Amino acid sequence: MLIPAWVDGATVAMDKLEVHRRGVRHPAVSVFVLDHMGRVLIQRRALAKYHTPGLWANTCCTHPHWGEAAQICAIRRLHEELGIGGLTLRPVGTVEYRADVGNGLTEHEVVSIFAGLAPESLPVAPDPAEVAETRWIAPDDLLDEIAAAPERFTPWLRIYMTDHRALIFGPRR
Repeated sequence: MLIPAWVDGATVAMDKLEVHRRGVRHPAVSVFVLDHMGRVLIQRRALAKYHTPGLWANTCCTHPHWGEAAQICAIRRLHEELGIGGLTLRPVGTVEYRADVGNGLTEHEVVSIFAGLAPESLPVAPDPAEVAETRWIAPDDLLDEIAAAPERFTPWLRIYMTDHRALIFGPRR
């Protein structure tokens, strides 16, 4: 799959795996779906994923295809990974991070973050090639779990929860 990447000041199309092998800066999308109680839907990545298999992550994340707008990408991937459609996603901000994701791979991502409010009876139908399981959790409880066992969570979810929590979930009450 070719994705946009920034090399020597130019935007180029690169293979996604090559981008991660070289740690090239590139755009990404992350989605956080919240329920009426303020809990966030998280997923445990499928064991066959090429990096961070079996680790817990935010609702979904991906890379835009060449020429694809970030919000369209977020809507597409939410449907592909979790079978979720019909949600209104609002942009909450952009963050940049660099993280070792194992197996000699590095993510250097500029991430457009989106949030959506789920109806009480949101149907979730994970694609087993992408998602091993899902669960709803309060942000404070998620932060506690990450502090207790960080190795169970993807590097980007740890970064989002420790450095960008207020951006995603709003100020603590």
